[in-house]
Amino acid sequence: MVEHLRLCWRDDLSMEALLGLRDGLDDMLGRIRSTRHISNALFKCPACGHLVRGADPHVSVRATILALVRFGVAAREPARALETAWSTYRKTAGLDQYGHVAASEPDRLPGCAHADER
Repeated sequence: MVEHLRLCWRDDLSMEALLGLRDGLDDMLGRIRSTRHISNALFKCPACGHLVRGADPHVSVRATILALVRFGVAAREPARALETAWSTYRKTAGLDQYGHVAASEPDRLPGCAHADER
């Protein structure tokens, strides 16, 4: 994934291209987890003790930006400016953390009958 990030990164990347890079990294994460048979963590409900699998992990746009600095692909200050630009773009375009059109209500996870009581 890091090599893909290095190959695809350019300093003049547009927001749409950044979202495309995030999509590619997210797809790659899904393929890696699938081919290596990595399952999601188990969680135990504190109220009833029921064990359920957690949601699938996804790569956010911010995680993509932070990875640029962490793995030495981009310098800290340009990445910080990109993070600020992403935050502004996200708010004006009405996007969620993954770069998709934000839903009006967050999705409810299927769970215990007592989920409404919390």
